[in-house]
Amino acid sequence: MSGQTRRTRPATLSGGQAAVEALQAEGVRHVFGLIGSAAMEVFDGLYDADDVAYVGVRDERTGTHMADGYARASGRAGVVLAGQNGPGATNLVTGVAQAAAAFSPVVSIAGALSTAHVHRDAFQEVDQDALFRPLTKRTWTVPSTDRIPEMVREAFRVALAPRRGPVHLNLPRDVLAGTAEFPPPWDPATSRAHEAPAGADEPVCRAAGLLADADRPVIVAGAGIKNGGDHAAVSALAEALGAPIVTSPGHGDAIPADHPLCAGQMGPRGNPVASRLVCEADVILALGTRLGFNSTFFSWENVNREAAIIQVELEPTAIGRFFPVDVGIHADAPTVAQQLVEALADHRVRTTAEAWARSFADDRADHRARRDEVSNAHPIQPAGLFRELRAVLPRNAAVTLDSGTLCLQATDALNHFEPPCLFSPLDFGLVGFSFACGLGVKLARPERPVVSLMGDGGFGMTLSELSTAVDHGIDTVTVVMNNGCWGAEKAYQREFFDGRYIGADVHSPPFDQVAELYGAAGYRVERLDEVAEAVRAALDAGRPAVIDVAVDPDALYSFRRDSFAHRTPTISDGEAD
Repeated sequence: MSGQTRRTRPATLSGGQAAVEALQAEGVRHVFGLIGSAAMEVFDGLYDADDVAYVGVRDERTGTHMADGYARASGRAGVVLAGQNGPGATNLVTGVAQAAAAFSPVVSIAGALSTAHVHRDAFQEVDQDALFRPLTKRTWTVPSTDRIPEMVREAFRVALAPRRGPVHLNLPRDVLAGTAEFPPPWDPATSRAHEAPAGADEPVCRAAGLLADADRPVIVAGAGIKNGGDHAAVSALAEALGAPIVTSPGHGDAIPADHPLCAGQMGPRGNPVASRLVCEADVILALGTRLGFNSTFFSWENVNREAAIIQVELEPTAIGRFFPVDVGIHADAPTVAQQLVEALADHRVRTTAEAWARSFADDRADHRARRDEVSNAHPIQPAGLFRELRAVLPRNAAVTLDSGTLCLQATDALNHFEPPCLFSPLDFGLVGFSFACGLGVKLARPERPVVSLMGDGGFGMTLSELSTAVDHGIDTVTVVMNNGCWGAEKAYQREFFDGRYIGADVHSPPFDQVAELYGAAGYRVERLDEVAEAVRAALDAGRPAVIDVAVDPDALYSFRRDSFAHRTPTISDGEAD
């Protein structure tokens, strides 16, 4: 099926043609992949697919991050194709695991060994079903050519069904090379549920009662709000209650940063104002969040033990999993937020809640003022860089983050206004994610400026994708926070292992010059007053851009201090800051 033409009669197709037609029927417009001999029929089918852009990548892992970013930014499935069985498939594993941790609907497809060669120690043989099964919602190997459309359709259906997540499909060489007669493709809408479930009346009524009587209510907005793209009901509910809104880490864009009740991200990665709110609240409404590790460390130190918890989740197994709840509602979080707005239509904000909200507003103003009071001295401090980025980034910018010490410090340091616009590794904590993810985000939302933050180690892992960015005109801006080390690990060695550094320092070429060699724009920043000009120039460059920023190598941060509770710190907390 070429272009937008959709056939209406049966036709004889190869397995590769049938696979591409099935992707077209799903509305796929971009396929990220790396060519290989096991899936040549699929690539040949893509040659004729005028409505599908094939984005050739340099590594299957980073291609999966692109598909992940594309999926999260668009709300549709992202597709990655590993053309080679064996090593091509194994290279997908890290990216698929990352997508699983983010509940991102990535459809991972790999060429596979011919069925006659399975279990014969054939060339590049590996059990691809066993490899992906623990990482995905489902993994299949297509058994025959005639079942390709059915199984592609099922892959999309499963990936996009709540709770979303990656699936993997293996296509054996002989299955792709075979031919069969195929009926016209289905409309995928006929095989999917369309309505998000609302909350049952009784638990919604109980939740409304608890919130109406609260003196110190707090709303925790998570991915269920962000990914739904509907924060209006949450904002209206917060205003009706006088309740501050905190967000779970990595979802600081669930609520626009300039909403007067937005506190920012909570927990060990969050800011002290948002974190304290959850520790002091008497009623906590958790909307579309698991209250998981990055939010709470699974510890009552980050949640008020005396609070009544109302948890709304689309995934029933997440309700009450880490903290006991007073009301659990299995439903779509934005829908329940609107139900609560309606249930509280006659509610008037309690005097105690008004005082709570005023106190929060004062604390937030003080916090934001303090974070702007950073030194302009050389070398550049991360807080200073983040201040400059807050000032210069456009309101509609999308930001991607890596893991690592510098990006951990950035988790709650930037402002986000138009969700979804913050994309991070979340619970997988992956280094080497941000740049590739940003390329996928940009293809999904070409009208938005996309800025990717990375450390020098993570960018060094993935800089070969500059070729992909240049070849396909994907004009993102990558800010490399270059401190010459693996910062998180060096911080642990400094604070808990007497500064016995091994493997912590990183030597890299000048990334601005490397970018220019690839055909991208490159900028070097040595002083804080150079940041804004470099970012503006990069945004206006009309091509992919890299800004190599020299950051103080001593500005390290230990996030996982809990992991070293058994060791005595060798320097004080003050020295570590």
